This record gives sequence, C-alpha cells and structure tokens, in this order.
Amino acid sequence: MMRPNALSAAVVHICVEPVDFRKSINGLSVMVEEVFELNPFEASLFVFGNRTRDKIKVLYWEKNGFCLWYKRLEKDRFKWPKNEDAERLLLSVEQLNWLLDGFDIFTQKPHQSLYFESAI
Repeated sequence: MMRPNALSAAVVHICVEPVDFRKSINGLSVMVEEVFELNPFEASLFVFGNRTRDKIKVLYWEKNGFCLWYKRLEKDRFKWPKNEDAERLLLSVEQLNWLLDGFDIFTQKPHQSLYFESAI
C-alpha cells in the first residue's frame, strides 16, 4: 500500500473541522480553493477527517490528475487537533505519518530544533 509520504510534498494542510465524507475529489478540491483559499494543484497534501475521527482522506495532485487516499480505522480514532481559530493547520509529512500511526502530535511536542551559525 502506498502512503502519501511517497510524494515529495513539503507541506501538509490538515482541515481542523470535520468534513462530509460523501465529498470526493471534486468537492474536496473546491473546498481547498474556496474555504482555504489555496491552489489544490500545488505540491501539497490536503488532509480531511470525518466527524467520528475514524476516517481520513488525503487529496493531492500528481502530475496529470488528482489522487485521493483514504484510510478507515476498524478500531480506535485518529488524534485530531481541537477546534482552533484556524480552519487548517500546517504539518510536515513526518507529522502526518505519526498521525496516521495513531500518535497524538498535537499534545506531544518534539524537542525544539536549534540552528547555529558557528561553533565558536
């Protein structure tokens, strides 16, 4: 099975609010344009969850067409961000994989990245 991380997308946009899962490629791509005011053809992954948080859809453009990746959990729920002021959050592909594996990336934070210009 191919996971969305097979793409070289640098940005993952996760929709905070639940989405009607009757929506498919057309409905989700229109949502990306109209609600998020983003280009669905850019090199990004757009992640949507249902109300019960046991299903995820990932929409992305790949060269000549849209791809829609879908995962349904048979038991348990995805750890989803709480409703915040924003309609979407930005994640890394690594964080998306953690979310798909069941980790709560919104309460557990990794060590802070440090950037130095010199060792002296």
